[in-house]
Amino acid sequence: MSAKIPKELREKLRKYGVRVTPVIERALEEEVSKLEEQELKAKLDEVSRNLKNKVSAKDVVLAVRASREGR
Repeated sequence: MSAKIPKELREKLRKYGVRVTPVIERALEEEVSKLEEQELKAKLDEVSRNLKNKVSAKDVVLAVRASREGR
């Protein structure tokens, strides 16, 4: 992986012994996770509207979270 890092920041990273690759990977994973969550929420909102609020989005989100925790 490569990234263009300004010289001043690169020097500070070296000074503090920060390994760039793991930091970038973690940031990218967090960003993808956030985007996936937003996408899922949008889909859940659509399903909720289609069900004419027979099941609330909150209940669906709680059910999804519970199933994730059970993995």
